[in-house]
Amino acid sequence: MVKKIKFTFLFFSLVALALVVFSFKPAPEPTDAETIKRIFNEALTNGTSYSNLDYLTNKIGARLSGSMNSLKAVQWAFQAMKDAGADSVYLQECMVPHWERGDKENAKMIFDGGKTAIQVSICALGGSVATPADGLIAEIIEVKSFEELSKLGKEKVAGKIVFFNSPMNPNHLETFDAYGEAVKYRWAGASEAVKYGAVGVVVRSCSLKEDDYPHTGVMGYKDTLHKIPACAISTKGARILSENIKANKNLEFYFHMNCKTLPDEISYNVVGEIYGSNKSDEYVIVGGHLDSWDLGTGAHDDGAGVVQSIEVLRIFKALKLKPKCNIRAVAFMNEENGGRGGEKYAEWAKINKEKHLAAIESDAGGFTPRGFSSEVTPTQKEKLKSWKPLFEPYGIHNFDRDGSGADLKKLQETGVPCLELMPDSQRYFDYHHASTDVFSTVNKRELELGGAAMAALVWMIATHGL
Repeated sequence: MVKKIKFTFLFFSLVALALVVFSFKPAPEPTDAETIKRIFNEALTNGTSYSNLDYLTNKIGARLSGSMNSLKAVQWAFQAMKDAGADSVYLQECMVPHWERGDKENAKMIFDGGKTAIQVSICALGGSVATPADGLIAEIIEVKSFEELSKLGKEKVAGKIVFFNSPMNPNHLETFDAYGEAVKYRWAGASEAVKYGAVGVVVRSCSLKEDDYPHTGVMGYKDTLHKIPACAISTKGARILSENIKANKNLEFYFHMNCKTLPDEISYNVVGEIYGSNKSDEYVIVGGHLDSWDLGTGAHDDGAGVVQSIEVLRIFKALKLKPKCNIRAVAFMNEENGGRGGEKYAEWAKINKEKHLAAIESDAGGFTPRGFSSEVTPTQKEKLKSWKPLFEPYGIHNFDRDGSGADLKKLQETGVPCLELMPDSQRYFDYHHASTDVFSTVNKRELELGGAAMAALVWMIATHGL
């Protein structure tokens, strides 16, 4: 009887266990919408982009390529990626240009043969040669285009300073379009003016805001032509200078700059990785450039992009998101005046025969994210646009625009799908390359939203491909 009871009990116990086992259903995988919501919640609740940017800009400061501060930033980024939970962090060596501004620049308009002078705000353009030790003084003429310069010819240009006064077009809703039209005078103004015998160049700052803060930026010389000094004048100064040229025949302009170019220096890209579950050589990368111009502290350009890229790693680790492919954050060096870091990364990826599923850069400021521009195939573009409903709840709606970051150019040329975070652009050129590009101009919530947007897109690409 006891044996029968034991057998019956054992039988029903096994049946009950079987029912439990066969009735158990694993929890369903979170939907993409649920994962993206978790990503945004994590960024907005526990985000570290703002505190990281505070340290980078206020403790280290401006980070022009070749400077001591740029090397301090490399050390900081290395540790920040480790703190974010990267599975590995390493450096990629590259040689970078080393240009120094020197003492603060000085400029003035001169009237009545030197009897009267009005000071104006200028800054040397990146890469410019210096003026003579006692400064440069000459009659100044105003042009609005290269075509107008050409029509004047050597007879009216030789021995004079050329003032390129070509404002950014305010009718462009997307301010990067206006910048793209105006920046050619900054880049090529000196090389074009010297063809006609000009002795110096003054270029209106690329900004839509009228203020007294000149905006620097890289300029280029042609090796076959004589190099003449080139400076940017503030938008307010440009207006005053233009008015006085019209009102005063033979107005003279004086400016003094101490800038110089030194031998190239060794620097580094900083690379942090999260390993994917499939242990392959496939990668999705996010990045921003670690270097900045020297007038401000590079908060929007491009400290924001660097800290947002590091934040992508932190979010994946914090939420225990396991991507199929490897995720890399790259802090590129030398975007501003050479692009050597982007070139080195692409060269290194080619040597190692890595497959990049996509590359995403943030280099348009720490403002509210509005979408992603891309350089991809039509099929890939349609796939991106099909994800739009997942991003719209967070104000991210524009996936139509073409283009990607400057550091990704060489990768894009090899066929890698390249994208760029598109924040709202209306205020970006108020600060771009000026002394006003500082931490206090960055809004914490807007900055953290940008990092979340990048992490969400990385998740979609790593999960579904592009």
